[in-house]
Amino acid sequence: MTTTSTDVEEDLRENVEDRPPSTPLLRDVMCDSCLDAPSTALKSCLTCLVSYCDAHLRPHLEKAKFQNHRLVDPLHDIERQTCEVHQLPFKSFCFLDECAICGDCEGQEHEGHEMLSLEEARVHFETELLQKRQRISQHVSDVERIIGKLQSNSDLIKSSVQEVCVTVEQQFNRLQETVEEARKRVEALLEGEQKQALRQAEGIQAHLEQKRVELTKTADKMKKLSKSKSDVDFLKDYTEGNKGLTDICVPTAHIGQMDHLQSWAQALTDVTQELCDLIMESYSEKMNMISKSAGANHTMPESPPSSLPAPETQEDFLTYTTRLTFDPDTTHDFLRLTLDNRKLTNTSPWRHSYPDHPSRFEYWRQAMTSESLYLGRHYIEAELSGEGAHVGVAYRSIDPKGEESGSCITGNDFSWCVGRNNRGFSAWHAGEETPLEASDITRVGIYVDFHRGSLSFYNTTGPMMLLHTYNTDFIEPLYVTAWLSKKDNVVNLVNAK
Repeated sequence: MTTTSTDVEEDLRENVEDRPPSTPLLRDVMCDSCLDAPSTALKSCLTCLVSYCDAHLRPHLEKAKFQNHRLVDPLHDIERQTCEVHQLPFKSFCFLDECAICGDCEGQEHEGHEMLSLEEARVHFETELLQKRQRISQHVSDVERIIGKLQSNSDLIKSSVQEVCVTVEQQFNRLQETVEEARKRVEALLEGEQKQALRQAEGIQAHLEQKRVELTKTADKMKKLSKSKSDVDFLKDYTEGNKGLTDICVPTAHIGQMDHLQSWAQALTDVTQELCDLIMESYSEKMNMISKSAGANHTMPESPPSSLPAPETQEDFLTYTTRLTFDPDTTHDFLRLTLDNRKLTNTSPWRHSYPDHPSRFEYWRQAMTSESLYLGRHYIEAELSGEGAHVGVAYRSIDPKGEESGSCITGNDFSWCVGRNNRGFSAWHAGEETPLEASDITRVGIYVDFHRGSLSFYNTTGPMMLLHTYNTDFIEPLYVTAWLSKKDNVVNLVNAK
């Protein structure tokens, strides 16, 4: 259920109105000396730091030994209601030193400071608390509204992608139909060539068959003539037969080898390759242009960049300190979490019995923080120990189950880190190593200016020194991520302040 600013205001107003001005608590102060049935205290002794009922107060009133003890009206939590220096009840609140003070403190070490009575100070801070709660309530409402927009946007993205997928399917079906039509046309041309070549071969074959019959008849006549016994008859028959003898020359048959078909095949292969290259290049070029255009239009949320100057000194950076903890659900089984989930230690070969989780890194010995860095400026410091310890930032979309280099914070284009290997200390992004001229680094600072797209790593082992800066357009929240590749590597997120 959403808490509105009106609810917050009414809640606090009721608390203020219901509390009597001079009574911090409604219950009575009870006697500390009564054993069985405690009676209501009549006085509290600031020297003894004990409250007494009428009966147990008598020694303080009657014996001289107690005459120097300070008696006041009954006080709850008397130990916390008196000044340790002067043993007097608190009377005022000092705004400069932000503490409750007694009457003697007012005229001594707190003289001249801005102060109010305890009741007035409480009203002042309750009013301030009311304003803060109202602002927080408004922020909660704003966040809920943005979450609603994101959910609606997610639904819109899904439906838009589905619509584009329909278009993709239609266009690729069209492309396949065009390819199929082109194939049919080529096959039809080949069939035409085949029919023409076959008709030519059949025509030549028929002519040669006829020629063979004629030549066979002529050969038979010559054979019969050669058997004539009379020379006169032979010469007569030969002379007459030779006049009607047809040309016995065998015509040369042109048999087309259709070598040009090989040219067709080569041409088809070349055109197909050209079309494939054109398709891939065209799609890639168009899609890349659209992706770049879309990337340029990835507008940041309506929150202007800081108008403050960029930090220069370590004290400036510390004003942007962000406290983070590693997420146990992402931690690899070989990494041990300690110091309230701020310290990671590689305990290889010892595994830890972490429960299965979709976000847990399985191959790369990494862990990611629970909290993200988004918008504005952020500064984190981490201690690194051992060759193989790396720390940086990454998008949540890194694949925790992958075994490829893209699942390591050194090997993809959506993570940036620094660390030490056997070659020295380096910065890493998208698989590209940038050696750094630095040694004996045990503590690094990470500064993110989200709006300006700036990520800087600093050596904070001694005097603060810039190691490397990456400039990019961040489109997702960033998570501090550590990679501990070797046994006994340690990464500790320290409280820089």
